[in-house]
Amino acid sequence: MRFLSIASGSSGNSYYIGSENTTVLLDAGISMKRIEEGLKKADRSCKDVDAILITHEHSDHIKSLGVLSRKYNIPIYATYGTVDGIMTVNSLGTFDYNLLKPIHNTDTFVIGDIRVNTCPVSHDAADPVCYSFENNSHKISVATDMGVYDNRIIDFLSESEAMVIESNHDIRMLEVGPYPFLLKKRILGDKGHLCNEASGNLIKEILHDKLKFTLLGHLSDKNNYPGLAFETVKQIIADNPFTNDVRDFGLAVASREHPGELIEL
Repeated sequence: MRFLSIASGSSGNSYYIGSENTTVLLDAGISMKRIEEGLKKADRSCKDVDAILITHEHSDHIKSLGVLSRKYNIPIYATYGTVDGIMTVNSLGTFDYNLLKPIHNTDTFVIGDIRVNTCPVSHDAADPVCYSFENNSHKISVATDMGVYDNRIIDFLSESEAMVIESNHDIRMLEVGPYPFLLKKRILGDKGHLCNEASGNLIKEILHDKLKFTLLGHLSDKNNYPGLAFETVKQIIADNPFTNDVRDFGLAVASREHPGELIEL
């Protein structure tokens, strides 16, 4: 399996997941041009994409969905609630709604030779989910945009060899930052976003000796710093039964602006 974070942050998100025969795009919250440039790092292009999966209907996850659909006629998988939300977003323009393939928030289905699993998350959207992807006994997971996590999320993410976990904000930076009170309350709420400490605690719950790549994703540009997120999570997971060096888990921060390194399992 192959994985690439094209962009991950509060202003836009998109990820490539693939095998030798299948190309999947998870979210399209940045421009089509940036997605195309990111896919080049995996020797792929938008015309190779077999399906687009959407986590939820917020603009930082669907920004270029309309233009991609009009140009490439790519099937779009999203939960029923998310599909309804997508159809109300005027900024996407018109496109063939027959490309929308509704799924339930606990469905498992197959795209090419990749098995896709879904799990509901707690976020202020219609019916948001996170995804995991399996092929040839390898597993990749992406879980962002959730205010809290529970045992269901922990079980869903278990045995991932590569994963993106949200590390959206530092609580103190958010509290004294420029956001209005109601937005701060939303982010800190159960349907908001995970802070650095919560991210570290979730990752610690799912550590195992086969985990090779752990990316911190969906960082806020106003309420976090990559170095702060990294160090906070690093300290939390340092005490674990698997290794004395957290570098063994491939801990890193996914970039908001630039594609990351291509991960191959």
